[in-house]
Amino acid sequence: MVNKKAIWDLVDKRLDPQTFRDEHWEGTFDDYLDIVTKNPRVARNAFQRIYDMIMQYGAERYSKFRQDHMRYKFFSDPIGHGDDAIFGLERPLMQLVDFFKSAAHGYGTEHRILLLHGPVGSAKSTMCRLLKKGIEAYSRTDEGAMYTFSWRIPRPNGTVDVTECPMHEEPLKLIPRDVRKDVLAMINESLPAEQRIVVEGDLDPFCRKTYDDFLRQYNGDWKKVMEHIVVRRLLVSEKDRRGIGTFQPKDEKNQDSTELTGDINYRKIAEYGSDSDPRAFNFDGELNIANRGLIEFIEVLKLDVAFLYDLLGASQEHVIKPKKFAQTHIDEVIIGHTNEPEYKKLQNNELMEAFRDRTIKIDVPYNIILDEEIKIYEKDFNKERIRGIHIAPHTIETAAMWALLTRLEDPKKAGLTRLQKLKLYNGKSIPGYTEDSVKEIMEESRREGMQGISPRYIQDKISNALVSDQAIQDKCINPFMVMNELESGLSHHSLIADEELKKQYKEMLTVVREEYEDTLKAEVQRAISADEDAIKRLAANYIENVRAYTQREKVRNKYTGKDEEPDERLMRSIEEKIDIPDSRKDDFRQEIMNYIGALALDGKKFEYSTNARLQKALELKMFEDQRDTIKLKNVVSGVVDDETQAKIDVVKQRLIKYFGYNETSATDVLNYVASIFARGDAKNED
Repeated sequence: MVNKKAIWDLVDKRLDPQTFRDEHWEGTFDDYLDIVTKNPRVARNAFQRIYDMIMQYGAERYSKFRQDHMRYKFFSDPIGHGDDAIFGLERPLMQLVDFFKSAAHGYGTEHRILLLHGPVGSAKSTMCRLLKKGIEAYSRTDEGAMYTFSWRIPRPNGTVDVTECPMHEEPLKLIPRDVRKDVLAMINESLPAEQRIVVEGDLDPFCRKTYDDFLRQYNGDWKKVMEHIVVRRLLVSEKDRRGIGTFQPKDEKNQDSTELTGDINYRKIAEYGSDSDPRAFNFDGELNIANRGLIEFIEVLKLDVAFLYDLLGASQEHVIKPKKFAQTHIDEVIIGHTNEPEYKKLQNNELMEAFRDRTIKIDVPYNIILDEEIKIYEKDFNKERIRGIHIAPHTIETAAMWALLTRLEDPKKAGLTRLQKLKLYNGKSIPGYTEDSVKEIMEESRREGMQGISPRYIQDKISNALVSDQAIQDKCINPFMVMNELESGLSHHSLIADEELKKQYKEMLTVVREEYEDTLKAEVQRAISADEDAIKRLAANYIENVRAYTQREKVRNKYTGKDEEPDERLMRSIEEKIDIPDSRKDDFRQEIMNYIGALALDGKKFEYSTNARLQKALELKMFEDQRDTIKLKNVVSGVVDDETQAKIDVVKQRLIKYFGYNETSATDVLNYVASIFARGDAKNED
C-alpha cells in the first residue's frame, strides 16, 4: 500500500516555495532598475536570449571527413531527457545556431524570417519544439530571468485593478525614448559589444494609452506614473500563451488576419465608446502573445498571401499592424517550416519576391549516417519502452540501413555501391577510400537526404511488427518481420506514386537482406569459434610457424622432438580465409612479424585480437574446423544426436551472452544460418 505521507512529501519537495516566490517576484520600477543595472542581461532581446539559451548547455568541436563540426548539446534535449533529441543533423543545426549568433550581435539576420526547409519527417518541427521548450525552461532560471510589468489602475469605486501589459513588454520601454538612449548607454558602458542591450520601439497601444492618461493626470510627472507600475518576473509558457506563439494554416474561409494581430472586443465598445480605443481591443493574436519570445509558423508557405504580407513588416521592421491602430513594435523570432513542393511554388511565384528576400532558408534533410539513424529508432523502441517483446539484434539496424539507402544518391565513382557509400559515411574503412575521397563523394551529392523514406514510415512499420500475431505469440520480433512490413507497406505508401521508385526501394530491401545474412553468418561463425583457449593455441601455432618462416628457421615438433619445416599448409589455411593470395603471403607474414616487433619495442605483449585481420582469419579457420563437428546442416533436418545438441546449445548460449539474442531469436538465427549452409552444401554437391 502506498504511503500517503510519502506522496505529500514528494510533492512538497518538488514544489519548493522559495523557487515559486523567485519565479513570481514582484516589485517597483525602482526595484527593477536595481536589477537591470546589476545584471543588464535581463533586458536582452529575443534573439540574444535564445542564442544564450543554446550556448549555456555547451558545445563540442570535432572533425569528420576533413571538415570541422560543432555539436551543440542543447539539441540532445537535456531538458526533456532526450525525448526530442536530434541525431545526425549537425550541419543544419550549426547553420541554425549561426543564424541566432548573427542576430544576437545585430548583424542583420534579426530582420529575417527563419525558414526550415526539408522533406516530411526531417525534424523541422522537432527543432521548433526544442527551441520553445528551451526558452520556457530558460525563463525559469536565474540566467534566463526576464521581466515585464502590470498597471495599477484605480477605479471610481475605490478599488484598484491590476492589469497586465498585454504584450509582456520590457519595463525599460517605460523610459521615454528621448531619454532611453542615454540610459542604455550608461548600462552598456561596461558591457562587451556582443552583449549590449538594445530596447527598440514604443509601448503597445494599450500601455501607451494608459501611460499617456497617467502622464496627463500627473501633469507630466513621470515618477508619479511609475508608482502605478508593478514589475514582475515573466515566465514564458506556450500553454499560457506567454512569449510563444504557434500558427497553423486553415482553409481560406476560416483564415483571418486577426488571428495574428488581435481583434476588437465588441463587448467593451459600449464601455469605452469607440472601437479604436485600445482598451476595447484584445491584443491576443499569435504575433502579440509571442512578443519577447518566438512564433512558429507550421507549413508557413500554405498561408494565404495576405498573411505572408503581414510577416514582411514583422520580420524587417519588427512591427505589426493591429486593426484600427498604428504599427506596433514586436521583439520576437519568427520561424517557419515547409516542405519541398511548397518551396518550389514560392520560387516560381514572382509576386513573392519580397518574401523570399526576407527569408533565410536552412535545409533540414533526412539523416544519412547509419549510427545516428539507429539512435532515432532506439529512442522509441528500447527495453524500457517495449516490455514483454524481445527485439532481436540488427532489427532496428536493418530498417535504418534500408531507410538510408533510399536517401542516398547513386555514387558517381565506378565500382562503388550505395551500400558501400553508406558504410563510408558511417566511418567504416573500405580499401582505396580515404577521408579526403569520402569528403569529395559527399560534396558531389549536396542534395542527399532531401528525398527518400521518412523515419515516421520506419517507426510505423516497426510498430506494426511489434503488435503482429507472430510477435505476440513468440514475444519477439526479428529483422525479417520488419523488412516484410517495410516491403508490404510500399504498395499503399501515400507519398510514393511512382511505380519505378517503389521497385527500386524493393531492390534495396534485397540488398539489406543479403547484408543481414552475411552478418548472421559472421555472428554464428564467431559463436562457434568462440573457444578462446583454442583460438589462442591456434594463434600461437600460427605465429611460431610464421616466425620460423620469416627467419628461415625450423620448428620444433613438441610430440616428436624433431625440427621440421614451417607448416605451410596450416599458414595458408588461415591466410586464405582473408583472401591473402599466394603471391602476397610473404608480405603478410613479414607485416605480422614487424607488428609484433613494434609492440615489443614499446614493452607490449602481442595478442591475436589486437590485429583485426588476423583475428578474423583465425575465427574463420576455427569455424571451418568445428563446423563439421557441430553438423550445422543436421539442425535443419532435426536429426541431431545428444553430443551434437550439446554443442549447439553451447553456441546458442554464446549468441545470447555475447550478441544480445534471447532463446527464441538465437534458435531462429541458428536454424536460419544452418539452412544457408545446407543450401550451400547442396549446391556444391550438384
